[in-house]
Amino acid sequence: MAFEQKDYDMVIFGATGFTGKFVVEEVKRISAEESVSFTIAGRNRSKLIQVLQETGLENLSNDIIMADVNDFQSLLVMCKRAKIVLDCVGPYRFFGEQVVRACVEAKANYVDISGEPQFLENMQLKYNDMAEAAGVYIVGACGFDSIPSDMGALFTKQQFPGTLNSIKSYLNILSGPRGAGLHFATYESAVYGISDVSSLKKIRRAFGFKPLPLVGPKLKLEGMFHYSSPLRCYAMHFLGADAAVVRRSQRIIYETFDEPPVQYSMYSCVGSIWSVIKMVIFGSIFMMLAKSAWGRSLLLKHPKFFTGGRCSHEGPSRKQMEETSFTLTMYGEGYSDGNPDLGRKDKPDKKMTVRISAPEPGYIATPICLVQAALVILKETECLPPKGGVFPPGAAFCKTTLINRLQRNRINFAVISN
Repeated sequence: MAFEQKDYDMVIFGATGFTGKFVVEEVKRISAEESVSFTIAGRNRSKLIQVLQETGLENLSNDIIMADVNDFQSLLVMCKRAKIVLDCVGPYRFFGEQVVRACVEAKANYVDISGEPQFLENMQLKYNDMAEAAGVYIVGACGFDSIPSDMGALFTKQQFPGTLNSIKSYLNILSGPRGAGLHFATYESAVYGISDVSSLKKIRRAFGFKPLPLVGPKLKLEGMFHYSSPLRCYAMHFLGADAAVVRRSQRIIYETFDEPPVQYSMYSCVGSIWSVIKMVIFGSIFMMLAKSAWGRSLLLKHPKFFTGGRCSHEGPSRKQMEETSFTLTMYGEGYSDGNPDLGRKDKPDKKMTVRISAPEPGYIATPICLVQAALVILKETECLPPKGGVFPPGAAFCKTTLINRLQRNRINFAVISN
């Protein structure tokens, strides 16, 4: 599929935001090697010029595109000039749909770094048919949420010597002496996401999906908190979008390519039993407050208090980010005989462990993932799904070289036991 001629290959929308600035740096880093044209967009010209000055891109000052989520015509103008829009403006539940709609109408492709399942699934429900008709690719969750999980599940499936039944994955964030940090915008998205679980249930009912068939027994979920012997730590259910994103990809891949779906669950390492106790106390308070307007107001006014000092409007320092990394360890189980019979119920007899390791997740790994996803859409159109539409990353990129690209850019995928 050939895309329409546009002024720029990439437009980074929200370039003045905390994450947006790092995306600009990443696009600059790869632009010469990949021969892509780009510019930045946002609503405040002076701040956009400041970003260009800070990143040594003053030559783009005359290319700045003024666009505001509250001015749909300005979004249309932006999207008409871009082959692909890299949307860094969140929370997406408030500011994302306008950009998706403008991209579809202007026939521009779209990637974002949303970790908000309500937004991601609602965009698929509302815009998939329109995006397909327009021949454009709308791909959400292209940052830390949820490319490591989604592409990691595909990598595990590709490397597994037989038929894969399920994956249990464990996220471990490793920080230096200064600790890991979180920017307020990421925290804000989490607050509003937890507050509105009911809307997600309505969206999923509207799809009317039947349960996916299984190869082998149903994956048994661990308790809310449990001890992982291989990793020697306590773990809890990961509260992000990853498991839902992987399930969406597995459904689309099954329906499109008739490949047996893989079950996926995800947990987050929390350390010692004392860490579990603190998590239960603070987590319970957080969940309770997020359910009401006054509670959300309290959470948003005091992010440092409710995150133990990790979240701030300033975000983590460069030094904090340099000292932080993460691993995602995936324990796959399946069948050595390779029989993909959807009706089989016997116990899996083969195991494999995969580990994804990468630098700081929110503001180093996320820009890398986002930019490489955008490049794949630009350069590997023949490997994307044959029609446009709204996709999670795994479904969009399952036949592309994205994993290889990530490997060359500090996002490492490796089989560690087989």
